[in-house]
Parts: sequence; structure tokens; C-alpha cells
Amino acid sequence: MRMTIGLGILTGLAFVGEPADATTTTQTFQVQLTIQAQCVINSTATLNFGTLGVLAGAGQNANNDQTTTVAVQCTNSTPYDIGLDGGTTTGGTTTTRLLHNSSTNENVQYKLYSDAGHSTNWGNTVSTDTVHATGNGASQSYTIYGRIPPQNTPTPGSYADVVTVTVTY
Repeated sequence: MRMTIGLGILTGLAFVGEPADATTTTQTFQVQLTIQAQCVINSTATLNFGTLGVLAGAGQNANNDQTTTVAVQCTNSTPYDIGLDGGTTTGGTTTTRLLHNSSTNENVQYKLYSDAGHSTNWGNTVSTDTVHATGNGASQSYTIYGRIPPQNTPTPGSYADVVTVTVTY
């Protein structure tokens, strides 16, 4: 019996040698993505003219100017135009917008420009009065220059309007 056990152990040890060579196989696969032209409006901020008193008194010819920004992000090399509509106040246009007081039903005129010199009206007709740019893949900020020109001062109260930004690409 000892011999049988000894032969069994020797036989088992004969199979425990070096590991056998492993065989492998490989295959490749493709990874792909299609980027389409796209633009998003990342942020807008309130254009706040603050608290004003008389908008134009005797002998006064002062404009009330403020700025805000809009941030647009478009895919690299995508041309686009940023437009601003005439606002939600009835009677407002892209050249003369209106801040409205719903309590008194009175308005205050204001204008929006795309340049610091307040000479280029910012409207929403592509290739006419919009801001044209080309995307670089990153968010790009644009300043909106607001102006309340001298005018008769209406009743004290809160005046507001809502302007829609449209990006055409």
C-alpha cells in the first residue's frame, strides 16, 4: 500500500510541471461620434436700469445707460446670429422697446444696442440687425447695451418688459 501511495504521488507530481502556453486571440472595434452643428444659450442676465427719478427735466438731455450680457456656445466653426425681439409689451418694437407699468398702464421707452457707442440697434432680423459670430466650441459672452433716452416721466411705479433672445445657426 505504501508503494501504491508513493506511485500515486509521483504520478501526480509528473503532471504538476511548468504551465502550458496560453493561446489568445484579438479583435478590434471602432468607436465613433458625429458632432452636429448646435448652439445653446448658456446664460442671460437682467438688464436693470435701477431706480430713477425724472427721466428728462427742463434742460436735461441725459440718457440712462446700463448693460447686461448673454452667453452663447456653438460648436466650433458654426456661424450664428443672435437676435433680440421687441419685448412683450404691446406696441414695443425692436427699435423702440417699452417698459410697462401694469398698474398705471403707462410705458417708458428704451433701446438695446450691440455696441458701446449706442449706434447699432440690436434687433432680430438675421443679417440686418443681429450680432453675427462663429462658434469656437466655448461659451462666448456678448454685451447688450441698454439706454433709456430722455422722455416725459410717467407715474412712479415699477416698469418691466421681457425680451426673447434667439440664436439662429
